[in-house]
Amino acid sequence: MTSGSRMLEHYVPDHDATVVTRILDAGGRITGKAVCEEWCFTATSCTAFTGPVVNPHNETRMALGSSSGSAALVAGGYTDMAMGGDQGGSIRIPSAACGIVGLKPTYGLVPYTGMVPINLLLDHTGPMARTVSDVALLLEVIAGLDGDLDPRQPRDLGKPNSYINELNGDISTLRIGVLQEGFEMPGADTEIMYFVREAASRFSTLGATVENISVPMHFDGILICDAICSEGGYRLLSGYNSDARGFVDTSLQKAIGRGLQSHANDLSAAGKLTVMLGAYVHEKFRGVFHGKAINLSRKLCEEYDKALESYDVLVLPTIVTKPPKVQDRSQLNFGTAFDFCQNTGPFNVTGHPALSINAGFSDGLPVGMMIVGRKFDEATVLNVAYAYEKMRDSKSI
Repeated sequence: MTSGSRMLEHYVPDHDATVVTRILDAGGRITGKAVCEEWCFTATSCTAFTGPVVNPHNETRMALGSSSGSAALVAGGYTDMAMGGDQGGSIRIPSAACGIVGLKPTYGLVPYTGMVPINLLLDHTGPMARTVSDVALLLEVIAGLDGDLDPRQPRDLGKPNSYINELNGDISTLRIGVLQEGFEMPGADTEIMYFVREAASRFSTLGATVENISVPMHFDGILICDAICSEGGYRLLSGYNSDARGFVDTSLQKAIGRGLQSHANDLSAAGKLTVMLGAYVHEKFRGVFHGKAINLSRKLCEEYDKALESYDVLVLPTIVTKPPKVQDRSQLNFGTAFDFCQNTGPFNVTGHPALSINAGFSDGLPVGMMIVGRKFDEATVLNVAYAYEKMRDSKSI
């Protein structure tokens, strides 16, 4: 329970996370704890103090992160399902890199109670598994209101319907928008872009209408996410979100305080730079950029909602480059640490559900396709992914 950091070495939580209790109550068997990246600050898989997490498909390459261990364990067949945290893509990015299914649910659908936060505005947790049906099953168990313990959740959120029962693979009446900006990110690998375009076009063989759509503000999404997340990292280590109404884990706060005093220099280069940037921006500008990003997030949400009035889901690449080779945590380039969030981070800002599914392999490494839907319409997102999974596994593509 170290959050990938030596600062929390030997820390034992006083409470189970609500999702853990729900999994156990439903008969799930927890087989172990997965490594995540240090404080979940990066999308790589080499910043945890215990060492790098390698890609099961090529052990010279990163599994990516920040839920790196969860993705690698599922992809390697060591566990059936895993939980991941997602503040900028940390479920979907490693799921794409390792070739599994990972879902960031709608903001607030799954309670975050008892988990290590980064920022109240971005925190999501969700299921990861090898199949869409397993992701749907786990989501069914963990979703729903947690009393008044999590301020991320709408107070009128009830227990969702069965996601499993709504998986039928029939998407013949759906309209699917291929988000153009998602294919035009700087440094995008042309082969990955081709794979995802081809995968998206296959939906038309199942009767769906597939059309290109443009949301120009998508390019700004990662900048908005970065502005919120950078100060979030600083605030995490200086008294995280303790002003929110909801459950506050004071034992974790104490442990973070002790760790900051005794092991701050053990942070990875990326971790130090994240905290330093957040501290500088906060102290120099007194939260102005953080506030501006929050204001812009509403506009970004409106733009996606407008697109989703015409289309049932949007499709785009999860990540736009292949996982890089494993690096030493002390040598990790600051840019590399965050390069994989361009397409994923915007949907943390807006809270839309977004799922990554394997669309094929390029040079032996998985290629992830992301499916984004309307808020609290996980059933449609999952069913589109299920339809694609059935088509893919039937060898018809």
